[in-house]
Amino acid sequence: MRFKDVFSIIGPAMVGPSSSHTAGAARIGRAARQLLGEPPGQALITFYGSFAATYAGHGTDRAIVGGLLDFAPDDPRLPDSLIIAEQQGIRIALEQGKGLYPHPNTAKLALSCPLNQKQLTAVGTSIGGGNIEIVEINGFSVKMTGIYPTLVLRHYDWTGVIADITQLLRLTGTNIGYMSVDRKSRSGDALTVLELDGEVPPELMEQLRRLPAVQTIQLVNLQ
Repeated sequence: MRFKDVFSIIGPAMVGPSSSHTAGAARIGRAARQLLGEPPGQALITFYGSFAATYAGHGTDRAIVGGLLDFAPDDPRLPDSLIIAEQQGIRIALEQGKGLYPHPNTAKLALSCPLNQKQLTAVGTSIGGGNIEIVEINGFSVKMTGIYPTLVLRHYDWTGVIADITQLLRLTGTNIGYMSVDRKSRSGDALTVLELDGEVPPELMEQLRRLPAVQTIQLVNLQ
């Protein structure tokens, strides 16, 4: 008999009604907010599959927007997130997507900050029990669960860059639980996602920023 952990049995702490359609959706929104690095000024949220069919009734729209406001899945403000976003001047647009999608519970978030021209596009899936996978970031194919502290680095695809990154992690005693890398083209831009076993030391972030190949770095921590 295979035993499950407590989380798998009782599900996440959350504002209901659904761990997939609300708790998972809130985590997708929160992950996107942290990838952007600040609150968005505008957000276009496109729902696919069962998300598209039931997002209003299950509160998936409010959950994702709550995540964009950095609310956890159990935050009591989650049901009022659309109102709060409007009060903060965040423009939200919702639509139903068509075509192929990676999972029945899929959302694509296109975020922007008009003042500083920052933009982010992320595709997330809610895979059950409040668990998620971010499968695309700005056109790069990735796999990010948000279960562990995660570093997301955009960098040039130069020889030895991955070795430089992992060497810095080794020197600070930071262990990699999972890593994914995707690139646009040979010697072009690349994106590396590092899920880590523990908290990220501040000095590691600073050392990574100093690497000549690193363009941007974001820390995603949904705990």
